Amino acid sequence: MPFKLIKLSSKRTIVYLQFYMYLRTTQKFKFFFLKVFLIFCLFIPSAKSKQLQQLKDTIYTYKNPTPGGTGKVYKGREIAQIMSFEGVDWLERSTRPGEENTDLAIAKLPITKNSVVADIGAGSGYYTFRISPKVALGKVYAVEIQDDAIKYLKERSEKLQQNNVIVIKGGEQSPNLPDNAIDLAIMVDVYHELLYPHEMLQAIRRSLKPNGKLLLIEYRAEDPKVEIKELHKTSVAQVNKELTANGFHLVEDGEFLRIQHFLVFQKD
Repeated sequence: MPFKLIKLSSKRTIVYLQFYMYLRTTQKFKFFFLKVFLIFCLFIPSAKSKQLQQLKDTIYTYKNPTPGGTGKVYKGREIAQIMSFEGVDWLERSTRPGEENTDLAIAKLPITKNSVVADIGAGSGYYTFRISPKVALGKVYAVEIQDDAIKYLKERSEKLQQNNVIVIKGGEQSPNLPDNAIDLAIMVDVYHELLYPHEMLQAIRRSLKPNGKLLLIEYRAEDPKVEIKELHKTSVAQVNKELTANGFHLVEDGEFLRIQHFLVFQKD
């Protein structure tokens, strides 16, 4: 924009010109400073974020995914891809009680009528709605990460009028449960699909009461006759290695189910 002087004395002209140049250089300086600041914020991670990234890099390793796998590895185990809720009919199949001894598994749960239970990865609520009557004076948190499952669980809870069932939207790194509130957390054929097992176990540990327990029901990797994809099976040794590293110890290895482990852990 051209600078025009109209009927000004030479002294006043100099003053106006100096002021104009000051504004221009000041604006340029401000703009330059703003660009540098934005570049610093956007492209230079903070010390804390660097530390978090370095920590995660030491927790997990990565490889080319195998079929059905994520390529993300935790303590030597490749994490499986999550089962879509489109498989809900398989969860509710009529043959499931005979194949998995679900009635026996529920009968063996370490709970009382006052217990507070968290069914993490509840799916269709197969276990949730069978546990609910057994904790009539307690409650069951049905935790799911998939929106379709959340909707299904809420509708089913209303239909069955099981008012002690509380549906919670969980996250990849936390089930979003209240701290120091859970007597028993269960994961039925879920643990092997956790994308952040370390973070999730730490969050579960915080949610458990001092004597709270964590139950993992997982298909047996040790048995080749169990016709389940390899990444969806786990061994006692592998699960114990991962849980021990996260402040849990095994208190019950129940091998009374046909094709699954029944592993109860307590926090240290």
